[in-house]
Formats: sequence, structure tokens, C-alpha cells
Amino acid sequence: MEKNSLQKLKNWFLSEQRPLPWREDRSPYRVWVSEVMLQQTQVAVVIPYFERWMKKFPTLESLAAASPEEVIKAWEGLGYYSRARNLHKAAQRIVEHKKGIIPSTLSELEELPGFGPYTVGAVLSFAFQKKVPAVDGNVVRVLSRFFTSSHDCSKRAHYEELTLSCLRDEEPWVLMEALIELGAQVCQKKPKCGQCPLMEECKAYIQGRVLDFPIPRKRPSTIQLKRHVALILAGDHILIKQEKGRKVMSGLYEFPYAPLEESLPFQISLHKLDVFPLVKHGFTRYDVTLFPTLYKTEKKERVVGYEWCPVQHLEGLPFSSGHRRIVAHLLEHVDAYLTH
Repeated sequence: MEKNSLQKLKNWFLSEQRPLPWREDRSPYRVWVSEVMLQQTQVAVVIPYFERWMKKFPTLESLAAASPEEVIKAWEGLGYYSRARNLHKAAQRIVEHKKGIIPSTLSELEELPGFGPYTVGAVLSFAFQKKVPAVDGNVVRVLSRFFTSSHDCSKRAHYEELTLSCLRDEEPWVLMEALIELGAQVCQKKPKCGQCPLMEECKAYIQGRVLDFPIPRKRPSTIQLKRHVALILAGDHILIKQEKGRKVMSGLYEFPYAPLEESLPFQISLHKLDVFPLVKHGFTRYDVTLFPTLYKTEKKERVVGYEWCPVQHLEGLPFSSGHRRIVAHLLEHVDAYLTH
């Protein structure tokens, strides 16, 4: 990208950048948290989560000292919960091994949980003002169109090389963030070419092929899941389970469930009380339909892997997105169910 184009981009960014809360104070901790939250999530959704997070965990030390359950609860609703778990683990490791100071070198950051190529680049660029590429979907859209790149959007090394060629030794972080901001505000999936400072030099625009880029990568097919969810009451307690290990939902609570055509993985004498509205949600490659049913049992029998929780405590626990909607429906009608 020529010097003239880069100056246009820089001028546009300094004039048009959005007033985002993480731009008010670019400490490494705030930059890191914001960039992790922004992965797979829109800015408008992230802003209130970021502000609440900073009130609850204002420092890296406060995050490291929190319980896993507190961290997951603060993240509840943002999805991709491994991001929150890795934030917590990395904060603890930084406190334990780095005296609470976030490292400023690529090799040290890469050793921390959750620090993939983009997060490493973003922290080094925006927090430590280094000449490092931070390539996300916004950057790929801008550069694939500007250069009419024949590489599909999964070719990270190619787009990192293109990005690095656009950065200058003087204030490289400004141009890095400008590329991201241009993709977010102007060079969107349906681009606003008339507002783009790079329009006159953009090869895709000149050729009338803007919508041909970026070339998509091949995506795996979506898997449909249908699950029967059992809400089992025993007095004012209900049966729940916290996922453990390295599962996608690790750290989150769920009600007992099984594929729709199968039985629950345990046997308890149940009496059906009500059928709840079905719930649809998705995660990673899965589209899930939940069929929740409320049951009553006479006593709190021991069920391996599960626990009996007071119904009034459900609201304070982190649930997966689909099960959280079931909790909301249950609590809305809880008085009628408990006196049934």
C-alpha cells in the first residue's frame, strides 16, 4: 500500500474512530480483555460486558484471585466460554510467574493460555505500540479487496504478511487499528465504498468486484442436535450438573439431558408437571433444539455427577445459553411449581 493511501487511512481513522471504553485507557490488561471479548462478538454487545467486567475485576490481580465460577458468571451470555477460562488461567499464571506484569514479547505471550496469533498481535500492537500484525476478519476484508487477493480468508500467514507491509516504523499501531476500524465501519460484508478513504486505490472497487472478496474458506457442515431436557424438582431443590474437563461448556451448569430418542443417563421415579416451550440455540458447529419438561420426584436421591441445588440459587449460577433461557422460564413461574 502506497504512502499516500496509508496517510489517507490514518487521517480517516483519527477523525472517524469510535469512542470505545477500552480506548480511553490502553493499559495492557484492558486491551487484552477487550480483544478477547471482541473475538466472535460484536462491539455493541461487548461494551456493557467490558464495563461490568472492569468494575468486578478492575485489575489483573483481582481477576487472578477470583473463583472460576465468578469468572464464568461475569462472562455469561458472551459465548465461547473457553475465552473466559483462558483469561482466568493466564491471569493466574502472570501473577504467579510474571509478578503480575503482562509480558511484552511475542514468545512470552504465546506461552499463555488463550493467546493465539490475533490476541498476541493485538496486545503487542495496541498495548505496547509495537510493529506487529493483528489480523482479524476486518483486516482480511480490507486487504483482500484492496489487493484483490486470490488467497482465501483462512490463509493467516498471507494476510499477516500483507498487513505488515502496510505498517510503518512511525506509529505502526495507529495504522494497525485503522485497518481494523475501516473493516468494522466501512469495508463490511456489504461495503460502504462511497465512505472509504481507500476507494480510489482499491483494486476490487476499480474492477467492480468488491463482493467477490474475501474468498471464503470451506466450512464444515452444521450438525443438528435435538435434546430432551429434564427439570427435576424435589421440594424446593432441582437437579443440575456442572460440566468439567475440557468440554465446550466446561464450568457451566446444565439440567440433565439426553438425545430426544434416548432415556436420561440415570433412573429416578418421576411425575410430569409441565412441558416448557422449546428452545433453539447454537454453539460451534451445532444447531440445538431443546425440549424441556418439568418433573417432580419425592426425595432427593443421590445421582452420580449431579447435585441438588435450591431453586432460588439458580439465578446466581452460570448456565449455558440454552439452559439459561429455561432457567428464566422456570423462575418466572416458580411459585406455582413449588406449591404444586
